[in-house]
Amino acid sequence: MRFNAPALALLLVFSPLACNKAAVAPKPAASQSPGIEQKPAPQLLQAQAVGVIQDFADDPGIMAILTPKQAEIRATFDLPLCVCPSGIFRGRNGEENLLGYWVTDTMRARAAKILGKPVKFAMTNSGGLRANLAAGQLKVSDIYGVMPFENELVTLEMTGQDVMDAIKQGILHRGSEPSSGIKMVLTGTVEKPDFVITWEDGTAIKPDEVVTAATTDYLYNGGDSIPALKKGRHPFTTGVAMRQLLLDACADLAKTGKPLEPPALGRYRIPPELYAAAREHKLGK
Repeated sequence: MRFNAPALALLLVFSPLACNKAAVAPKPAASQSPGIEQKPAPQLLQAQAVGVIQDFADDPGIMAILTPKQAEIRATFDLPLCVCPSGIFRGRNGEENLLGYWVTDTMRARAAKILGKPVKFAMTNSGGLRANLAAGQLKVSDIYGVMPFENELVTLEMTGQDVMDAIKQGILHRGSEPSSGIKMVLTGTVEKPDFVITWEDGTAIKPDEVVTAATTDYLYNGGDSIPALKKGRHPFTTGVAMRQLLLDACADLAKTGKPLEPPALGRYRIPPELYAAAREHKLGK
């Protein structure tokens, strides 16, 4: 199931903006070299914001392009996917990001299918998830709301130490970043936090072991300050858009008549005072 992202971009290009209406006056000319004519530079005297929707009629040529695309996009966005009985939410004020857990679980599963081998770890950024999934019948538009960006799925090889460093960096930068394949318990004090990170089955992560992992091209290329991901070797850009793999996961559930349920709690355990310190960039300081 694929969707016309360029058509959506076309609508965004012609969405209402604001422009500046400015008055300028000539600036006294500076001294000029012989034989070279110089024009006075304009000087801004005042500026006034003018909304482009004010007193502007629709352009017939533009509307001839947009109107059929609008109908196509509306029809696509209303297509039903699977049912999500209880909704899946990003969490607030230190609550676990169950939506992020589902996204990273889906990343691991899709990466494993593409590579034909197990994928041990996956991480995305909570800032890239822009909406919750409300309870009820999901539509295509709901997934676009969650993932409005054109980020792609990337696979790479990481050491166990890189995985643990990525988890710590996510916590220190934003309080935590959603991940799959691990469990993390944070204890200790604000000054001396203690990170206990294991694989999801509770076994220890060996610093020198090498595992296959999945992330997004945004994070791999340095977005959101998780440098441990950049240390990953043999990166492979799959060509699968993050939004598309979520759409495909929902479509697969619909085919089998299964609902979309939230992942289990307990993947990240962070006391409120340590979470608050991390959000304020005071943890371990």
